[in-house]
Amino acid sequence: MATDRDVMRLEEEIAGLDALDIVRTERTNRTAQIWSALWPKLAAVAIFFAIWQIVDWSNWREDFALPGPTTVLPDLARLLKTSEFWRVTFATTMRRAFTGYGLAVVLGTALGLGVSRSSIVRRALGSFITGLQTMPSVVWFPLAILVFGPEESAILFVVVLGAFPSVANGLVSGVDHIPPLYLRAGRVLGARGLSSVRHVVLPAALPAYVAGLKQGWAFMWRSLLAGELIVSIGARSSLGAGLFNAGAVNDATHVMAFMIVIFMVGVFVDGFVFSRIEKTIRRRRGLIEVGATA
Repeated sequence: MATDRDVMRLEEEIAGLDALDIVRTERTNRTAQIWSALWPKLAAVAIFFAIWQIVDWSNWREDFALPGPTTVLPDLARLLKTSEFWRVTFATTMRRAFTGYGLAVVLGTALGLGVSRSSIVRRALGSFITGLQTMPSVVWFPLAILVFGPEESAILFVVVLGAFPSVANGLVSGVDHIPPLYLRAGRVLGARGLSSVRHVVLPAALPAYVAGLKQGWAFMWRSLLAGELIVSIGARSSLGAGLFNAGAVNDATHVMAFMIVIFMVGVFVDGFVFSRIEKTIRRRRGLIEVGATA
C-alpha cells in the first residue's frame, strides 16, 4: 500500500507537470503573438522586394540608374559591417535626432498647454502654430544658414521648427476633446493648477498627445535628413551626407542602400516605440483585449 509520503511525492510530481504545461502554454502563446504581429510586416517586405525585382527584370531603367535588390542588398550588408557606418549613424545623425526631438517635445508641450489652457494665448498663437506646421521644413534652411551659418545649430533650428508644431497641435487637440465632466470631477477631488494638468489634463489627452508626438517624430526625421543633405558641416559624416555623396558620384547602389537604412529607422521607431506606447494606452483603457496583437 502507498504511504502518505508516496502520495505526497506523487502530488508534487503532478503539480510540477502542471506547472511545466503552463510554462509551455505561455511560451506557445507568446510565440504565436510574436508571429501574428510579425508575419504581415514580413509579407509586405517580401511583396515590395518582389515588385522591385520584377521592375529590375523588365529593364525599365539601366542597372546603373535603378539597380535591383540582388545588387543593392549585398552592398547594404557590406555597409552595415563597417564601423564608419555605425559611427555616422549614432554619433551624428541619431544624436541630432534625439537632441532636436527632445527640444521639440519640450517646446511643443509647453506651447500646447499654453494654447489649450488660455484663450488669449490661443487667439495669439493657435493659427501661428498651425501655419508653421504647414510650411515645408526645407524652406527654413536658407534662413538658418544665413543666421547660424553651416553649423550644427542650423540643422537643429530647422529640426525643432519642423517637429514642435505637431506636438503642440496634438496636445491641443487632446485637451479640446476632454469631457468637461473629467475636469469638474478633478476640481471636486482637489486637482487644481499644475495638479490638474498632471493628474487630469495630460492623462485624458494622452492618446492625441502621443499621436502628436508620433507625427512630430516623422516631421523631425524628414527635416533632419533634408538638413544633412543640404548643410555640409566640415568633414563630419552623417546618413544624409552619405546619401548626398553617393548621389554626387552617381552611385545608385549606395544611394538605395542609404535610403533603405533611413526608411528602416522610421519603421523601427514606429513599430517598436510609438506602436507599443499606443497599444499600451488602448489596453489600459479597455479598447483592446489583454494579449491581443492589434
